[in-house]
Amino acid sequence: MVALHRAARLAKENPKARILLTTFSPALAELLQLKLSRLLDRSGEAFQRIEVRALDELAEEWFAEGDSEAILVESERLREIVTHAGSQVEGHSFTPRFLYAEWRYVVDAWQIKTREDYLATPRTGRKSRVSAAQREVLWEMMAKVRQGLLDRSLTTWAAIYDALTQGGGKTFDHIIVDEAQDLSVAQLRFLSGLVREPENGLFLAGDLGQRIFQHPFSWKALGINLQGRSHTLRVNYRTSEAIRRRADQLLPTEVRDFDGESESRLGTVSLFNGPVPVVTVLDSRDGEISHVSETILRLLEGDLAPDEIGLFVRGEKQLAVARAALKQTGRDWSELERTRAPKSGSISLSTMHLAKGLEFRAVVIMACDDEIIPSQERIEGISDQDELEEVYITERHLLYVACTRAREQLFISATDPESEFLSDLF
Repeated sequence: MVALHRAARLAKENPKARILLTTFSPALAELLQLKLSRLLDRSGEAFQRIEVRALDELAEEWFAEGDSEAILVESERLREIVTHAGSQVEGHSFTPRFLYAEWRYVVDAWQIKTREDYLATPRTGRKSRVSAAQREVLWEMMAKVRQGLLDRSLTTWAAIYDALTQGGGKTFDHIIVDEAQDLSVAQLRFLSGLVREPENGLFLAGDLGQRIFQHPFSWKALGINLQGRSHTLRVNYRTSEAIRRRADQLLPTEVRDFDGESESRLGTVSLFNGPVPVVTVLDSRDGEISHVSETILRLLEGDLAPDEIGLFVRGEKQLAVARAALKQTGRDWSELERTRAPKSGSISLSTMHLAKGLEFRAVVIMACDDEIIPSQERIEGISDQDELEEVYITERHLLYVACTRAREQLFISATDPESEFLSDLF
């Protein structure tokens, strides 16, 4: 909301300013555009000067306008290239998962192209320590990954943003970013280069407690110093006090970034109250499906419209049970897409990741079982125990995001044994 009001005010006060309002997904950008039309007249000059776009969508469009023939690599194909590069170098014990993370969060993220730069770059956020000799071996493999992509005319999002940053071109007087906590290194660098006056032209709105997509990194290393320039909002306009207080218990009272900036979660209040969230643990999945179906029907029999209800699960593997619950209701429902806002007149279904940035009067979260959240698959894939803490942090953030999509009512269900996180809620 603060990003919307910032954009509207800048457009009114600066008649000649070119303004970009951006966020992480096309669906959320579409919602921002709709909400902006409630603040400004659609036919007015101020509204027309605000470009509302999803960041990746904008970058892809600009990249296509260039002469590059490179194709964006799919994650599974990239994993294959990384694994192949690892197999070509003997005498190391690094797993394919570790190598993929090293490529993604260090080499590709910072667009490191030489051995010297790799050896000199701090491995921020990578808690597993490696010696100087191991870094030499790692670079040999990372160089093979980069060459493998070039040989196949493939590219990554970070490389696309880097190319656009180096190429220059279009600029804006003001850039406002919603959900800024999930910006990547390449995206933040790109945005810094787009704004004409970086000192005051870049406005970032976000919540460290909702970081679920990006590995943490130093913003100061990119020339963005928030010390003395940030402000924590203490009034919650969207979520009831009862829901906010329960959801906040999933997070520590203070969250810190890699530059030492802290964000205290104490002292926040909501403007309205509502029912206490309800957590129900069932003996079987069939029992949970029936319970969720009945809960949704009760909500519809009250004063809620279908599009005021959201149903979320941890990941794609749990979507089947959510679909079963919705089918039992006999009501209209639709699955959310990354590229499209929620459908009017339908109950919304999605994974917790796609729920980010949305809001509903009532939210139902199901299949919050032990080994589902936190994801046992992610935990088992950790090769270094120092990385375990980061997995738990992002899994907590994920459930926090899902819970705080609810404005008035929140229902959470699981089958026995339930997630360890549910006891923290109460």
